[in-house]
Amino acid sequence: MPPRTTDSTPGRPDDGREPSTSPVHPEPDGPRGGSAAGAGADSGTGGDSDVTSGARTDAGDSGSEPGAGPRVAALRRAADGGRRWRGLHVAGCAVLLAVAVTGGAIAVGGVHDRGAGVDAVSAAGALSPGDLARGDLDAGIASLQKHLRAQPRDFGSWATLGVAYVEQARTKGDPSRYPQAERALKRSLGLEPGNDQALAGQAALAAARHDFPGALTYAGRALKQNPYNERALCTRIDALVELGRYDDAAKAADTADDRRPGIPVFTRYAYVHELRGDVRTARAVLERALSSADAPADVAYVATALGQLAWNQGEYKRALGHYARALAADDAYLPALEGRARAQAASGDRKAAVRGLEQVVARFPLPGPLVALGELYEDRGADGDRAKAGDQYALVDAWTALARAGGANTDLETAMAAADHGDRKEALRAARAEWDRRHSVHTADALAWALHVNGRDEEALPYARRATATGYRNAVFLYHRGVIERATGDDRGARTHLKAALDLNPGFSPLGAREARTALEDLEGNR
Repeated sequence: MPPRTTDSTPGRPDDGREPSTSPVHPEPDGPRGGSAAGAGADSGTGGDSDVTSGARTDAGDSGSEPGAGPRVAALRRAADGGRRWRGLHVAGCAVLLAVAVTGGAIAVGGVHDRGAGVDAVSAAGALSPGDLARGDLDAGIASLQKHLRAQPRDFGSWATLGVAYVEQARTKGDPSRYPQAERALKRSLGLEPGNDQALAGQAALAAARHDFPGALTYAGRALKQNPYNERALCTRIDALVELGRYDDAAKAADTADDRRPGIPVFTRYAYVHELRGDVRTARAVLERALSSADAPADVAYVATALGQLAWNQGEYKRALGHYARALAADDAYLPALEGRARAQAASGDRKAAVRGLEQVVARFPLPGPLVALGELYEDRGADGDRAKAGDQYALVDAWTALARAGGANTDLETAMAAADHGDRKEALRAARAEWDRRHSVHTADALAWALHVNGRDEEALPYARRATATGYRNAVFLYHRGVIERATGDDRGARTHLKAALDLNPGFSPLGAREARTALEDLEGNR
């Protein structure tokens, strides 16, 4: 294993990720294929329905998938609430999203989506049996379903199936899988009460739904049964990070490193250090993790994390190198494709960036890449680009509606997207609700910005300061703080933080970076 790095960390290579989710941070909190397996089971009530009704893995079956009709209708209703775009555009977007998240494998430009879930499974805490960790996630789910039809009392396989559904939901942006995961995990616990595999699965499910207190509780219960359960150790770190308990997260990362050293733990260990401003240690840990990675899935995962870390520091050439390595290991790895597009945009290659993000959102319609693509359209400003941007923002609304239907909390995503591209009052409502649940740097920044766009800058400033208080090097946070300081009359603070944002990552956002430069020029001109 790569040794834990502290004072012995080597020097910073050339100069220097905010994850999702989840290092496995998919979006916005923290970093982190193919089929419609089990999609029809949502109408069932018993655990067996998730096995008997969902074994199909043929990507061509999306049009006849049970339950797809109601979801399309729900997405249409959600998207029809679009703020400033024509109804026909919005309805078309809703259909696109419904196809993307219910249709399984999507062909983009003739390239078949061959299962991005494999990568996340391998990196996020390997599933058992090993075939699921190393092979195609959808094929593994189909195999588990077949096995459970023959052996319905195999509690371990029910737990594995539940976690596989969680991964399938996360990697495809399809929250409709969460109820299936919940039923499978409950079935496992009904057969073998207190088994750590299912409890760890429930922790992962709670984290995926952004129920981080619940994730922490389930992870603790799993670790009482088995202190070495890798998934529970990792989810415990994730939950503490997302709750803003960074000192506790650092201790949990140390414990996990002692008990189960490996790539899932190393990536989280690195992220905890990054959040505290220690980019050098974060990079060293990830580089050593990459040197120990053998499986293509792990190489793609860790190289992407290194790419995101470099991008956050404005090192676009280095970021592109890491994304190239990730895509050499797996040319369909969606987080690397998204990261590469962002780095291309920041480097000035907007044409390639737009093309790349268009491919990503066609297969992985999550809020982060949707907003990024919309902003690239707005920045380009060609004929019809404003309408195209509006379509992307409308899809965010449709995705959050689908996520809520799957039991996920989407207030942070709503606050972040709506503050700049939607209903500002809704952004503030969502940001306040999320802040009431957890006090992370991401929720502090979201609340600060939502207050700002609603004209409440004096109230926003303490939250903007809190978002930047840990030392986390994030250009968006610095930009938001600078804008809010300017609005409160603190020109000196505004100059400091706007300049810091642009010095750190001058291409952090197509629209935000341009606005930061304009604001800074105005401040300098008025000195």
